[in-house]
Amino acid sequence: MERSTLKRTSSFPDIEAVQGCSTLNLLPKAGSRSTLKRTSSIPDFEPVKSLRSTLILQPKAGSPLLMLIAEEYGCRIYNPEDGRVYEPKSDFSGYRFLGSSGKWFLVVDSRMKLYIIDVFSEKRIDLPPLESFKGSHFKIWREGEENVKHMLMDDEDPFCDEIPHAAEDLRGRLWVDDKNGNYVVVWQFEMYPFLGFCRTGDDHYREIPTELEVQRELRGLNDMVLKGYNLYVYATREFIRHLDLSGQDEDGFKDVSEKHRLPMWMPSMTMKERERMKQKRSIPSNKGIAVTRAGQVLVVFTYDLGTSESHRMFHLYKRDPKDLDPKTLDTQLLEVHSLGDEALFYDLGITVPADHTLGIEPNSIYFTRDDRICHNKLSCLDIGVFNLATKTVKRFHGLSNFNFNDAQWFLPS
Repeated sequence: MERSTLKRTSSFPDIEAVQGCSTLNLLPKAGSRSTLKRTSSIPDFEPVKSLRSTLILQPKAGSPLLMLIAEEYGCRIYNPEDGRVYEPKSDFSGYRFLGSSGKWFLVVDSRMKLYIIDVFSEKRIDLPPLESFKGSHFKIWREGEENVKHMLMDDEDPFCDEIPHAAEDLRGRLWVDDKNGNYVVVWQFEMYPFLGFCRTGDDHYREIPTELEVQRELRGLNDMVLKGYNLYVYATREFIRHLDLSGQDEDGFKDVSEKHRLPMWMPSMTMKERERMKQKRSIPSNKGIAVTRAGQVLVVFTYDLGTSESHRMFHLYKRDPKDLDPKTLDTQLLEVHSLGDEALFYDLGITVPADHTLGIEPNSIYFTRDDRICHNKLSCLDIGVFNLATKTVKRFHGLSNFNFNDAQWFLPS
């Protein structure tokens, strides 16, 4: 496999990692060394340009890296193995990073154009324009250079609202096949009732309704995970909608959801558990989903803690196998106390095999934020690795030297 390269921008002293929702700084601190590229909107950093290192990052396939994203200044890549930050070969300033698969990222620029980029090279795949969207319920068209609009096609209401969108409204998932390079892209205008998707070779996006003509229990979208050609949607009523996107028919997808009578509701806490959560000052933050290597859907509950040493707590749940038995009248989710020899990368929504040689810790959750698809009103960027056994969070040195808008874990292939 071709080895990818990144220039290292700088090495950082061991300093206290920033905890919780603290703002991290990607601009150089006074007296610190920086190798950020100069743009027209920041001061001239000519004196620091000569400090750039010629060291090269050669990532191990499958070794976790952290993409640090500042939309105005581009991105940097943090390698937890050596605690250093590296500069990509290409300038990715102006992109919003929506999702990743291996070394590939789904991005959108300020003109509302979507691309798939290889962050270790200059390779880029141009995706169909958003206005190529073809659906039976909604239509999309371009409005100026930086906006698109959508509206519901309703013959009975010729005055349907035209909804404008900018790049900040897009959410997305990406999957790229490591073997042949085939890909699937899924995107949504946040909080609106449809998805768009395309596959390798498509010249337009197909429509996936999330409300209209959808079974009542499966309507809406709180979260979604793309694993291969399988799209898992966490519906508003807390059922799981499972779609197969490999189809060749006109719609391009098939609903293969399991038939459940009850939602994936969190089981009631005992009085002892309630008291323990109260003592820890735990505040429910968000809930989403993840998919294991075996294809089992987990519900991920996130809690904010009022303690300075952790700030983040996770609980995982799965369906009771009895739920599919027609004789079962009532079931509760079962808590998953261990992932065993797997690790959950919450940004990707999947589990992968643990591997100490790659730096992937077993029974752990790698996280940055818990609202990547549907943003919370109080969105919090919080970077760490949560150990399910010890209930502790591992932080990383060096990150507090930088101020960035977003960060995502990824696993270069």
